[in-house]
Amino acid sequence: MLRPLIIIRKIPNIDFMGWHKVGFALSALLTVGSIVLFLVQGLNYGIDFSGGTLMEVRTLSGPADLAQMRSTLNGLGLGDVSLQQFGAADDVLIRLARQPGDDKAQEQGVQKVKGALGGNVEYRRTEVVGPTVGAELIRAGVIATVLALFAIAAYVWLRFEWQFGVGAMLSTLHDTITTVGLFSLLQIDFNLTTLAAILTIAGYSINDTVVIYDRMRETMRKYKTMDFRTLINKSLNETLSRTILTVSTTTLAVLSLLLFGGAVLRGFSIAMLWGIVVGTYSSLFIAAPLLYYIRPRRSGSARDKEAEAAPAKTAPVS
Repeated sequence: MLRPLIIIRKIPNIDFMGWHKVGFALSALLTVGSIVLFLVQGLNYGIDFSGGTLMEVRTLSGPADLAQMRSTLNGLGLGDVSLQQFGAADDVLIRLARQPGDDKAQEQGVQKVKGALGGNVEYRRTEVVGPTVGAELIRAGVIATVLALFAIAAYVWLRFEWQFGVGAMLSTLHDTITTVGLFSLLQIDFNLTTLAAILTIAGYSINDTVVIYDRMRETMRKYKTMDFRTLINKSLNETLSRTILTVSTTTLAVLSLLLFGGAVLRGFSIAMLWGIVVGTYSSLFIAAPLLYYIRPRRSGSARDKEAEAAPAKTAPVS
């Protein structure tokens, strides 16, 4: 007979609510700081959003000499040119800033690169993204993120109560904003892969939150007169083993992507690692404690108290 994997055999008694005000303060600081960073410093938009040309090449004479290639391309007068090793030692990603002019000007820039590098490289793919397409992708990405947040709130509202929906949306919004702030701080390329990571973080965060909310609802039904602060602590401690297992297994998978996934997945992996940490934190110290202030209806508890306080009535004698 198979036994379930249990990390914590004895349910702990950690006072999460004793730290919830510190958690609120830290979350407010992170959120405001992320917004300020975004407004002041902005994001390092990749070619997906800013426009330009992306070329993937493979050197045929062994490992790529990035310094020599960079020196050669910088002398072409094409503006900002960046090179990055991509997976194997002989794979290189070349990013060209958008050239002044139309599509013909972009093609001329590509041909200049090919002429400078000569026949010692294999051109595996070339992608050109215009500024109009980039702006449309930014707008579509923002709309997708906002719709995802409202869809999450609506789902939790329908499954639980509106108070749970508010808590879930605020904690997920916190995770999204702080992830954007991290990318603004570190100036890591923000592209479509990163946007996919943000939407994945929202899904991960709400999954953990729903598990905790479900345990809270079950505890509310079982202990209808329990102090709400104690009830939240009890629910968080009872789901802690599951939280640790989820965080551990997900972190191992994302670390593998970060270490062995190459440059293309680096931004995605960094965003996911941050999302795992901040998503778990927000479930424990934002989503659950918020319900202490916007308390959901504890069905039956008020009627039970009135029934206990009311004197017993005798049936009338006919």
